[in-house]
Amino acid sequence: MRILHTSDWHVGKVLKGQSRAADHIAALNALVEVAKAEQPDLVIVAGDLYDTASPTADSTRIVTRGLSALRRTGAEVVVIGGNHDNGPALDALRPWADAAGITVRGAVGRPEEHLVTGTTKGGEEWRLVALPFVSQRYALRASEMFDLSAAEAVQSYASAIGQLISVLAKGFGDGTVNLVTGHLTVIGATMGGGEREAHTIMGYAVPAGVFPSSAHYVALGHLHRAQAVSGPCPIRYSGSPLPIDFGEEENLSTACVVDVTATTAARAREIPLPVVTPLRTVRGTLTQLSTLDTGDAWLRVYVQEPPRAGLREEVQELLPKALEVRIDPKLLPDPKAADRSSGARAGRSPGELFADYLGQRGHADEATVSLFHRLHDEVVSS
Repeated sequence: MRILHTSDWHVGKVLKGQSRAADHIAALNALVEVAKAEQPDLVIVAGDLYDTASPTADSTRIVTRGLSALRRTGAEVVVIGGNHDNGPALDALRPWADAAGITVRGAVGRPEEHLVTGTTKGGEEWRLVALPFVSQRYALRASEMFDLSAAEAVQSYASAIGQLISVLAKGFGDGTVNLVTGHLTVIGATMGGGEREAHTIMGYAVPAGVFPSSAHYVALGHLHRAQAVSGPCPIRYSGSPLPIDFGEEENLSTACVVDVTATTAARAREIPLPVVTPLRTVRGTLTQLSTLDTGDAWLRVYVQEPPRAGLREEVQELLPKALEVRIDPKLLPDPKAADRSSGARAGRSPGELFADYLGQRGHADEATVSLFHRLHDEVVSS
């Protein structure tokens, strides 16, 4: 059978106030074209369809139309919730999804709901463990629903996830293609740069050993960089179909196509996806920035100029698509070198202290200091 593996769409993402809706529509259209060309039997969307737990109507429209278009290619479609998604809200879409022939598992329920089965047009049977994102707070409750004993359940987050997968993997067959999808951080994998940090560290990482050797392929979401992970079976992250923020501008936007049978190893191919509006970081003085041809890219700009009032506006006049403007960190003084002793502050006026504060951080600017004096005088005299 052939599988199209994708994840981490993050529809609804707003980057420094700029909507990415057009980019998401283009990315999902490209993904549908891949499905038309590759004709997969199964499409797995491994979580984080949305960027927020409260998606807008437009975001929901983009996601549901994207899923429907993937289903119309003839593939079965299975979707799980990620840490950015509202799992119960995704499950509320199940009546629509069921009618459309799409399987949605937004949050953890009874075990029997999370072993999805099917048969390809060629007669191959497949079984898929579909485990949505589980928070640490919810892991114990999930263990209770799976009827695990206290000794089995009350261990660590990693062991709880391992127990849940172990229970579900008991439904794997000897002559079936056995699959797992989850939204997890696996130890040894590389972060993509835009993930939610609280859900990639602090006890959320699990070892690859939580996946059974009987699995033919494990389709993961959560880390945005496409990559394989060493383990007891083939494990992969598909990567995001577009860079989510500037920390991911170097990532290749991809989907993954996997060919596998019950008796042969999974063979995975990364399929590059076009990015309509790339993200790019540029550096330079105002003179250097004025000579750049940045095309349609959204920009993060590190300005190599002394800080001063109005500098951001000058940069944005030169580069209208600059969403983030910062002073190049190389030009800023080391804050540890600043004299912060109470003795250095004694007897000095607020204006002098403010000017000194700006100077310590490389922001010395007479216009800003004058504005401070005027505002301070207004407050004192009022």
